[in-house]
Amino acid sequence: MANPTVRVLTLLELLQTHRHMSGRELAERLDVDRRTLRRYIQALDDLGIPVTTERGRHGGYRLMPGFKLPPLMLTSEEALAVSLGLLAAQGLGIAETAPALETARAKLERVMPARLKQQAHALSESARLELPSARAPGDERLLILFATATQARQRVRLDYRDDREQHTQRVLNPFGLVYRGGRWYVSGWCHLRRDLRSFRLDRIAEATPLDASFERPADFDPAGHLASSIASLPRATAVSVRFHTELANIVAELGRNIGVFTPDGNAVMLHARTDSLDWFARQLVHQPFDFEILDPPGLRDALSEQAARLLRLAAKNDSAHVEID
Repeated sequence: MANPTVRVLTLLELLQTHRHMSGRELAERLDVDRRTLRRYIQALDDLGIPVTTERGRHGGYRLMPGFKLPPLMLTSEEALAVSLGLLAAQGLGIAETAPALETARAKLERVMPARLKQQAHALSESARLELPSARAPGDERLLILFATATQARQRVRLDYRDDREQHTQRVLNPFGLVYRGGRWYVSGWCHLRRDLRSFRLDRIAEATPLDASFERPADFDPAGHLASSIASLPRATAVSVRFHTELANIVAELGRNIGVFTPDGNAVMLHARTDSLDWFARQLVHQPFDFEILDPPGLRDALSEQAARLLRLAAKNDSAHVEID
Protein backbone atom coordinates (compact mmCIF):
# COMPACT_ATOMS: atom_id res chain seq x y z
CA MET A 1 0.00 0.00 0.00
CA ALA A 2 2.74 2.45 -1.06
CA ASN A 3 0.47 5.02 -2.70
CA PRO A 4 -0.61 7.85 -0.31
CA THR A 5 -3.95 8.17 -2.13
CA VAL A 6 -4.68 4.50 -1.47
CA ARG A 7 -3.81 4.99 2.21
CA VAL A 8 -6.14 7.99 2.54
CA LEU A 9 -9.00 6.01 0.98
CA THR A 10 -8.20 3.06 3.27
CA LEU A 11 -8.29 5.43 6.26
CA LEU A 12 -11.75 6.60 5.22
CA GLU A 13 -12.90 2.99 4.86
CA LEU A 14 -11.60 2.15 8.35
CA LEU A 15 -13.35 5.15 9.91
CA GLN A 16 -16.60 4.25 8.15
CA THR A 17 -16.39 0.62 9.23
CA HIS A 18 -15.30 1.16 12.86
CA ARG A 19 -17.10 3.51 15.22
CA HIS A 20 -13.87 4.61 16.88
CA MET A 21 -10.18 3.81 16.36
CA SER A 22 -7.11 4.96 18.21
CA GLY A 23 -4.22 6.66 16.48
CA ARG A 24 -2.00 3.66 17.21
CA GLU A 25 -4.50 1.24 15.61
CA LEU A 26 -4.90 3.38 12.51
CA ALA A 27 -1.15 3.91 12.11
CA GLU A 28 -0.52 0.17 12.37
CA ARG A 29 -3.28 -0.69 9.88
CA LEU A 30 -1.92 1.86 7.39
CA ASP A 31 1.74 1.01 8.12
CA VAL A 32 2.67 4.67 8.73
CA ASP A 33 3.91 6.73 11.65
CA ARG A 34 1.64 8.97 13.75
CA ARG A 35 2.82 12.15 12.03
CA THR A 36 1.90 10.77 8.60
CA LEU A 37 -1.46 9.62 10.00
CA ARG A 38 -2.24 13.18 11.11
CA ARG A 39 -1.41 14.38 7.60
CA TYR A 40 -3.89 11.87 6.14
CA ILE A 41 -6.55 12.98 8.64
CA GLN A 42 -5.98 16.55 7.44
CA ALA A 43 -6.32 15.36 3.83
CA LEU A 44 -9.79 13.97 4.64
CA ASP A 45 -10.72 17.24 6.29
CA ASP A 46 -9.57 19.15 3.20
CA LEU A 47 -11.94 16.98 1.15
CA GLY A 48 -14.85 18.04 3.38
CA ILE A 49 -14.97 14.77 5.35
CA PRO A 50 -15.15 15.77 9.05
CA VAL A 51 -13.01 13.64 11.37
CA THR A 52 -13.26 14.38 15.09
CA THR A 53 -10.22 13.95 17.31
CA GLU A 54 -10.68 12.75 20.90
CA ARG A 55 -7.74 13.30 23.20
CA GLY A 56 -6.76 11.52 26.37
CA ARG A 57 -6.09 7.97 27.42
CA HIS A 58 -8.97 6.54 25.41
CA GLY A 59 -8.77 9.09 22.62
CA GLY A 60 -8.71 8.44 18.93
CA TYR A 61 -10.47 9.34 15.72
CA ARG A 62 -13.99 8.96 14.41
CA LEU A 63 -16.15 10.40 11.68
CA MET A 64 -18.45 13.17 12.87
CA PRO A 65 -21.70 11.57 14.11
CA GLY A 66 -24.37 11.61 11.42
CA PHE A 67 -21.90 12.06 8.55
CA LYS A 68 -22.45 9.72 5.62
CA LEU A 69 -20.99 9.77 2.14
CA PRO A 70 -23.69 10.19 -0.52
CA PRO A 71 -24.78 6.85 -2.03
CA LEU A 72 -23.11 5.73 -5.23
CA MET A 73 -25.63 6.24 -8.03
CA LEU A 74 -24.88 4.36 -11.23
CA THR A 75 -27.01 3.81 -14.30
CA SER A 76 -27.21 0.33 -15.81
CA GLU A 77 -24.76 1.41 -18.54
CA GLU A 78 -22.33 2.87 -15.98
CA ALA A 79 -22.45 -0.30 -13.88
CA LEU A 80 -21.69 -2.35 -17.00
CA ALA A 81 -18.75 -0.06 -17.86
CA VAL A 82 -17.29 -0.37 -14.35
CA SER A 83 -17.71 -4.15 -14.30
CA LEU A 84 -16.04 -4.54 -17.69
CA GLY A 85 -13.22 -2.25 -16.57
CA LEU A 86 -12.55 -4.44 -13.53
CA LEU A 87 -12.56 -7.54 -15.74
CA ALA A 88 -10.10 -5.94 -18.18
CA ALA A 89 -7.78 -4.85 -15.36
CA GLN A 90 -7.32 -8.50 -14.33
CA GLY A 91 -5.29 -9.15 -17.48
CA LEU A 92 -2.91 -6.20 -17.31
CA GLY A 93 -0.12 -8.06 -15.55
CA ILE A 94 0.00 -6.00 -12.34
CA ALA A 95 0.09 -8.55 -9.54
CA GLU A 96 -0.28 -5.93 -6.78
CA THR A 97 -3.75 -4.97 -8.04
CA ALA A 98 -5.28 -8.46 -7.89
CA PRO A 99 -6.50 -8.19 -4.25
CA ALA A 100 -7.55 -4.57 -4.85
CA LEU A 101 -9.75 -5.62 -7.79
CA GLU A 102 -11.68 -8.02 -5.60
CA THR A 103 -12.15 -5.52 -2.77
CA ALA A 104 -13.15 -2.79 -5.25
CA ARG A 105 -15.75 -5.09 -6.80
CA ALA A 106 -17.08 -6.02 -3.36
CA LYS A 107 -17.36 -2.37 -2.31
CA LEU A 108 -19.18 -1.41 -5.49
CA GLU A 109 -21.64 -4.29 -5.17
CA ARG A 110 -22.24 -3.35 -1.54
CA VAL A 111 -23.58 0.10 -2.44
CA MET A 112 -25.36 -0.80 -5.69
CA PRO A 113 -29.12 -1.30 -5.87
CA ALA A 114 -30.11 -4.98 -5.90
CA ARG A 115 -30.77 -5.10 -9.67
CA LEU A 116 -27.40 -3.58 -10.62
CA LYS A 117 -25.61 -5.65 -8.00
CA GLN A 118 -27.02 -8.83 -9.54
CA GLN A 119 -26.02 -7.63 -13.02
CA ALA A 120 -22.44 -6.81 -11.97
CA HIS A 121 -22.10 -10.08 -10.05
CA ALA A 122 -23.36 -12.11 -13.00
CA LEU A 123 -20.96 -10.38 -15.37
CA SER A 124 -17.93 -10.93 -13.12
CA GLU A 125 -18.77 -14.65 -12.78
CA SER A 126 -19.70 -15.46 -16.38
CA ALA A 127 -17.79 -13.07 -18.67
CA ARG A 128 -14.16 -13.40 -19.70
CA LEU A 129 -12.16 -10.98 -21.86
CA GLU A 130 -9.59 -12.52 -24.21
CA LEU A 131 -6.90 -9.87 -23.81
CA PRO A 132 -3.24 -10.58 -24.61
CA SER A 133 -1.73 -12.44 -21.67
CA ALA A 134 0.81 -10.49 -19.65
CA ARG A 135 4.26 -11.42 -20.98
CA ALA A 136 6.11 -9.45 -18.30
CA PRO A 137 5.08 -8.55 -14.75
CA GLY A 138 3.75 -5.02 -14.37
CA ASP A 139 5.11 -2.75 -11.65
CA GLU A 140 2.41 -0.74 -9.91
CA ARG A 141 4.94 1.75 -8.58
CA LEU A 142 6.43 2.48 -12.01
CA LEU A 143 3.00 2.65 -13.63
CA ILE A 144 1.81 5.27 -11.14
CA LEU A 145 5.12 7.15 -11.27
CA PHE A 146 5.06 7.55 -15.07
CA ALA A 147 1.34 8.31 -15.16
CA THR A 148 1.84 11.05 -12.57
CA ALA A 149 4.93 12.43 -14.31
CA THR A 150 3.12 12.47 -17.66
CA GLN A 151 0.21 14.40 -16.21
CA ALA A 152 2.48 16.82 -14.32
CA ARG A 153 4.83 17.27 -17.31
CA GLN A 154 7.75 16.18 -15.11
CA ARG A 155 11.00 14.70 -16.40
CA VAL A 156 12.12 11.30 -15.12
CA ARG A 157 15.59 9.81 -14.78
CA LEU A 158 15.58 6.06 -15.41
CA ASP A 159 18.04 3.16 -15.44
CA TYR A 160 17.27 1.04 -18.49
CA ARG A 161 18.36 -2.42 -19.66
CA ASP A 162 17.94 -3.04 -23.40
CA ASP A 163 17.49 -6.35 -25.26
CA ARG A 164 21.29 -6.78 -25.43
CA GLU A 165 21.52 -6.51 -21.62
CA GLN A 166 23.28 -3.15 -21.90
CA HIS A 167 22.48 -0.67 -19.11
CA THR A 168 22.12 3.05 -19.73
CA GLN A 169 20.85 5.97 -17.71
CA ARG A 170 18.28 8.11 -19.51
CA VAL A 171 16.36 11.30 -18.88
CA LEU A 172 12.87 11.07 -20.34
CA ASN A 173 10.01 13.47 -20.99
CA PRO A 174 7.18 10.92 -20.59
CA PHE A 175 4.34 11.54 -23.05
CA GLY A 176 2.15 8.50 -22.32
CA LEU A 177 1.78 4.86 -21.31
CA VAL A 178 0.68 1.98 -23.54
CA TYR A 179 -0.25 -1.64 -22.79
CA ARG A 180 0.52 -3.67 -25.91
CA GLY A 181 1.10 -7.35 -26.55
CA GLY A 182 1.17 -8.22 -22.85
CA ARG A 183 3.70 -5.55 -21.88
CA TRP A 184 3.63 -1.98 -20.52
CA TYR A 185 5.57 0.75 -22.35
CA VAL A 186 6.26 4.43 -21.71
CA SER A 187 6.87 6.67 -24.72
CA GLY A 188 8.44 10.11 -24.80
CA TRP A 189 11.44 12.27 -25.63
CA CYS A 190 14.76 10.65 -24.69
CA HIS A 191 17.43 13.27 -23.91
CA LEU A 192 20.26 10.75 -24.43
CA ARG A 193 19.18 9.84 -27.99
CA ARG A 194 17.62 13.25 -28.67
CA ASP A 195 14.63 11.56 -30.26
CA LEU A 196 11.30 9.92 -29.47
CA ARG A 197 11.72 6.53 -27.83
CA SER A 198 9.58 3.85 -26.17
CA PHE A 199 10.76 1.87 -23.14
CA ARG A 200 9.45 -1.37 -21.66
CA LEU A 201 8.56 -0.89 -18.02
CA ASP A 202 9.81 -4.37 -17.07
CA ARG A 203 13.30 -3.33 -18.24
CA ILE A 204 13.42 -0.19 -16.08
CA ALA A 205 15.42 -0.95 -12.93
CA GLU A 206 14.83 2.42 -11.25
CA ALA A 207 13.04 5.68 -12.03
CA THR A 208 13.26 9.03 -10.25
CA PRO A 209 11.11 12.11 -10.97
CA LEU A 210 13.13 15.29 -11.51
CA ASP A 211 12.29 18.92 -10.81
CA ALA A 212 12.59 19.89 -14.49
CA SER A 213 9.40 20.20 -16.51
CA PHE A 214 8.59 19.96 -20.24
CA GLU A 215 5.90 20.72 -22.78
CA ARG A 216 4.04 17.69 -24.17
CA PRO A 217 3.12 17.80 -27.89
CA ALA A 218 -0.64 18.28 -28.08
CA ASP A 219 -1.11 15.78 -30.92
CA PHE A 220 1.22 13.03 -29.68
CA ASP A 221 -0.29 9.53 -29.87
CA PRO A 222 1.66 7.12 -27.60
CA ALA A 223 -0.02 4.00 -29.05
CA GLY A 224 0.57 5.14 -32.63
CA HIS A 225 4.20 5.97 -31.93
CA LEU A 226 4.80 2.59 -30.29
CA ALA A 227 3.19 0.74 -33.20
CA SER A 228 5.35 2.66 -35.66
CA SER A 229 8.49 2.00 -33.58
CA ILE A 230 7.87 -1.74 -33.44
CA ALA A 231 7.09 -1.88 -37.16
CA SER A 232 10.29 0.03 -37.96
CA LEU A 233 12.68 -2.14 -35.96
CA PRO A 234 15.93 -2.62 -37.90
CA ARG A 235 15.59 -5.82 -39.94
CA ALA A 236 17.48 -7.12 -42.96
CA THR A 237 15.20 -6.20 -45.86
CA ALA A 238 12.91 -3.26 -46.57
CA VAL A 239 9.51 -4.14 -48.09
CA SER A 240 6.96 -1.97 -49.93
CA VAL A 241 3.55 -3.33 -50.95
CA ARG A 242 0.44 -1.55 -52.27
CA PHE A 243 -2.92 -3.09 -51.29
CA HIS A 244 -6.08 -2.29 -53.22
CA THR A 245 -8.45 -1.95 -50.28
CA GLU A 246 -9.24 0.42 -47.43
CA LEU A 247 -6.92 1.02 -44.50
CA ALA A 248 -9.22 -0.58 -41.91
CA ASN A 249 -9.53 -3.75 -43.97
CA ILE A 250 -5.82 -4.43 -44.37
CA VAL A 251 -5.03 -3.52 -40.77
CA ALA A 252 -7.69 -6.02 -39.65
CA GLU A 253 -6.00 -8.73 -41.75
CA LEU A 254 -2.33 -8.07 -41.07
CA GLY A 255 -2.30 -6.13 -37.78
CA ARG A 256 -0.24 -3.02 -37.12
CA ASN A 257 2.87 -4.87 -35.95
CA ILE A 258 3.89 -5.85 -39.47
CA GLY A 259 4.73 -2.34 -40.67
CA VAL A 260 3.55 1.22 -41.28
CA PHE A 261 0.34 1.68 -43.30
CA THR A 262 -0.41 4.91 -45.17
CA PRO A 263 -3.39 5.70 -47.43
CA ASP A 264 -2.45 6.04 -51.11
CA GLY A 265 -5.43 7.25 -53.11
CA ASN A 266 -7.83 4.31 -53.35
CA ALA A 267 -5.15 1.97 -52.04
CA VAL A 268 -2.96 1.53 -48.96
CA MET A 269 0.85 1.46 -48.88
CA LEU A 270 2.66 -0.84 -46.49
CA HIS A 271 6.28 -0.08 -45.61
CA ALA A 272 7.92 -2.74 -43.48
CA ARG A 273 11.14 -4.58 -42.78
CA THR A 274 11.66 -8.33 -42.48
CA ASP A 275 14.38 -10.88 -41.84
CA SER A 276 12.54 -13.51 -43.93
CA LEU A 277 11.05 -12.89 -47.37
CA ASP A 278 9.53 -16.39 -47.27
CA TRP A 279 7.65 -15.50 -44.06
CA PHE A 280 6.46 -12.22 -45.56
CA ALA A 281 5.27 -13.98 -48.73
CA ARG A 282 3.21 -16.36 -46.60
CA GLN A 283 1.47 -13.37 -44.99
CA LEU A 284 0.62 -12.01 -48.45
CA VAL A 285 -0.80 -15.33 -49.62
CA HIS A 286 -3.51 -15.10 -46.96
CA GLN A 287 -4.83 -11.73 -48.16
CA PRO A 288 -8.21 -11.50 -49.91
CA PHE A 289 -7.23 -8.22 -51.60
CA ASP A 290 -5.29 -7.51 -54.78
CA PHE A 291 -1.81 -6.12 -54.16
CA GLU A 292 1.40 -5.11 -55.91
CA ILE A 293 4.89 -5.79 -54.61
CA LEU A 294 6.96 -2.67 -55.24
CA ASP A 295 10.11 -3.77 -53.46
CA PRO A 296 12.17 -5.94 -53.20
CA PRO A 297 12.19 -8.19 -56.30
CA GLY A 298 13.12 -11.10 -54.05
CA LEU A 299 9.69 -10.91 -52.42
CA ARG A 300 8.08 -11.53 -55.82
CA ASP A 301 10.24 -14.64 -56.18
CA ALA A 302 9.26 -15.82 -52.69
CA LEU A 303 5.58 -15.26 -53.52
CA SER A 304 5.97 -17.23 -56.79
CA GLU A 305 7.44 -20.12 -54.78
CA GLN A 306 4.46 -20.02 -52.41
CA ALA A 307 2.06 -19.98 -55.39
CA ALA A 308 3.82 -22.96 -56.99
CA ARG A 309 3.66 -24.84 -53.70
CA LEU A 310 -0.09 -24.20 -53.40
CA LEU A 311 -0.64 -25.35 -57.01
CA ARG A 312 1.29 -28.57 -56.31
CA LEU A 313 -0.82 -29.19 -53.21
CA ALA A 314 -4.03 -28.46 -55.11
CA ALA A 315 -3.06 -30.86 -57.93
CA LYS A 316 -2.10 -33.54 -55.43
CA ASN A 317 -5.41 -33.23 -53.62
CA ASP A 318 -7.32 -33.33 -56.93
CA SER A 319 -5.58 -36.60 -57.82
CA ALA A 320 -6.39 -38.08 -54.43
CA HIS A 321 -10.02 -37.04 -54.84
CA VAL A 322 -10.27 -38.76 -58.26
CA GLU A 323 -8.78 -41.99 -56.86
CA ILE A 324 -11.28 -42.02 -53.98
CA ASP A 325 -14.21 -41.50 -56.38
